[in-house]
Amino acid sequence: MAKYAKLRQLGHETPLPASPAEALLETVPNPHPGTLYLARFTQPEFTSLCPVTGQPDFAHLVIDYVPRAKLVESKSLKLYLNSFRNEAAFHEDCTVGIGKRLVKELAPRWLRIAGYWYPRGGMPIDVFWQTALPPKGLWLPDTGVASYRGRG
Repeated sequence: MAKYAKLRQLGHETPLPASPAEALLETVPNPHPGTLYLARFTQPEFTSLCPVTGQPDFAHLVIDYVPRAKLVESKSLKLYLNSFRNEAAFHEDCTVGIGKRLVKELAPRWLRIAGYWYPRGGMPIDVFWQTALPPKGLWLPDTGVASYRGRG
C-alpha cells in the first residue's frame, strides 16, 4: 500500500541496531485519530547491561499510550527495544529514556511505561513514568504484572 511505502524495516530483513540511538522508530498513520483508545506493548524479555559491572539486567516492560495522529510500527519498536541488549544504563535511565523517545516520535495524547526489573543484588527495582494524568474516560487496564514475589 502506498501509505506504508516509506517504511524501511517492515517486510525487509533488518539487522539489530547497534544502539538505541541508532535505532529507527517508524510510525504509521492512526486510522482512528479522533477516538480515545489505549494501545499496549509488552516486552517480557527486555535486556540491558549494568553500567558498572557489565552484567545483563532483565525487565518486563509494559508500554501504554493513547495515540494522536501516529502509531508506532511494531517491528521498529521491537528492534529499538532489542538494541538495548548491549547498552550500559541504569534501570531508571532505560525505562524513562524509552518513554521519552516514544513521546518524541509519536506525540501521543498520553503515554506511560512500567519497567519491572528483576532483582540485582537481591532487590528488584521497578520504574514507572507517565506524561500526565490519563485522559478522562480512558479505559486503563492494570499492567498485569504482580508486585515482586519471586517474579517469573
